[in-house]
Amino acid sequence: MTTTDGAAPIRRVGVAAAPETLDVAERMGTDELRALQLERLQWTLRHAYDNVPHYRRAFDGAGLHPDDCRELGDLARFPATGKADLRDNYPFGMFAVPQDRVRRVHASSGTTGRPTVVGYSERDLDTWATVMARSIRAAGGRPGDKLHNAYGYGLFTGGLGAHYGAEKLGCTVIPISGGMTPRQVQLITDFEPRVIMVTPSYMLALVDEFERQGIDPRSSSLQIGIFGAEPWTEQMRLEMEERLDIDAVDIYGLSEVMGPGVAQECVEAKDGLHVWEDHFYPEVIDPFTGEVLADGERGELVLTSLTKEAMPVIRYRTRDLTRLLPGTARPGMRRIEKITGRTDDMIILRGVNLFPTQIEEVVLRTPGLSPHFRLVLTTRGRMDHLTVEVEARPDCPPERRAPAAAEVAGGVKNTVGISLEVVVVEPESLPRSVGKLQRLSDRRRRP
Repeated sequence: MTTTDGAAPIRRVGVAAAPETLDVAERMGTDELRALQLERLQWTLRHAYDNVPHYRRAFDGAGLHPDDCRELGDLARFPATGKADLRDNYPFGMFAVPQDRVRRVHASSGTTGRPTVVGYSERDLDTWATVMARSIRAAGGRPGDKLHNAYGYGLFTGGLGAHYGAEKLGCTVIPISGGMTPRQVQLITDFEPRVIMVTPSYMLALVDEFERQGIDPRSSSLQIGIFGAEPWTEQMRLEMEERLDIDAVDIYGLSEVMGPGVAQECVEAKDGLHVWEDHFYPEVIDPFTGEVLADGERGELVLTSLTKEAMPVIRYRTRDLTRLLPGTARPGMRRIEKITGRTDDMIILRGVNLFPTQIEEVVLRTPGLSPHFRLVLTTRGRMDHLTVEVEARPDCPPERRAPAAAEVAGGVKNTVGISLEVVVVEPESLPRSVGKLQRLSDRRRRP
C-alpha cells in the first residue's frame, strides 16, 4: 500500500502498538488505571447526586449515597440509567451544570418518541476531541493526513465529533457530511484524502459509485476507513478491504455517553475495540436480570462516564451486546468485542432470536449477491413471515439468482435454525442510507 503524500504506510507487525505512538493514559498499567478510575468515579457520583435531581432520587430510592462507593465493584450496587430516564427528563433535566456553562447540545433523532438530549461543557468538548483524536490515531490516522468526513453534521454526534477530533490530531478535514454520492467520489478523487470516516453501509454505496463512474476503488488515495454508527460484520470488513485496498477499522460511541470515540479498534490488531477507560467505565450485564457478568461473558454493555461535567451518565444501558476482553494493542485498557447486535434490533421469529448481522454474514459469502439487502416482516395467516430482499451484483447472470437465493436460505437455516424467504432483486433497486442503516421493514398486521 502506497501513500500519495509520502507518509509511511501503517503496517501490522504484531499486536502491541509502538509505545512512542501512545499517550500517557494509553501506557498506564492496570493498577494505575484502576486507581484513576476510582478517583474519577467517586467524583462523578458526587457530581451527579449533588446536581441532577433524577440521580438524587434514584440513589436515595436505592438507599445509596456516593460515599458508599469505596471500590470499583461497588458501582454495581447503583441503579442503572436507561433511554427512558433521559426522555422523562427532556430536554435539560439531566444536566449537572447551569445553562450558561453548556457550550453545545446534541440530540438523537427521536424517531421512537422524544429525542434524548445531551449537553457539553467547554471541558467536555475538549475531552471529546481528545478521545476522538486518540481514536483516529489508533486507527492509523496521523497529523497532516487529509480526512474525508462523511458522517452527518447537525444534532447527530457523528459529524462534529469526528471533525473536532481530526482537527485536534492535526488532520486536514474535508467536511462533506452525507449525501451527494457522486460528488463524494469526485472529491475523494480530486482531494486525495488518506482517511475516510463514514457509516459502513454508506461506504459500500460509495464503492458502488466509484465503479459506476468507471473508477477502480482500489486506485483511490484512501488507506484507512473508520466505520461506525451501526453494527457491521467481519464479512463486511473483508468486502471493503478487498474492494478498496484499505484498513477498515471499527469505532464505537453513543450520544448519551459522549458520541463517537468511547472505544476504538486499533489498526495493529483489528481484534475488538479498546475502551478509553480513563474516561468511560464499562460493565457487561445480563440484559434480563441486570446481574454484572465477569469479563469474557457476553451480555449488554453498560457505561459510566468518568469525566463529563455537563451531563454525567451513571451505568447507562446501551442495549449493545458484547463482552469485555483483556487489552492487546493497548494492554492496560480492556476491549469490547465487535458489536454485531442490539437487544432492540433482535427479531424473534417463531421463537428463535435473529439479528440482521447473522443474515449479512451469509449474504456476503454468497457469490453473485451484493451487500445491499433488507428484511421485510409480514404476517401470513397467524404466523410472522420474514423475507430477505437482496440485490444481485451487476455481473450476476439471471440464471445464478435462484441458486444464490437458495444458498442464503439454506445458510441461515443451517446457522440460525429458521426458515425464511429470499428474493434476489435487481442491482441498485433497494434504497440506500446516508446515515444509520435501517435494515428492517416491519409490515406485520397489528391486532
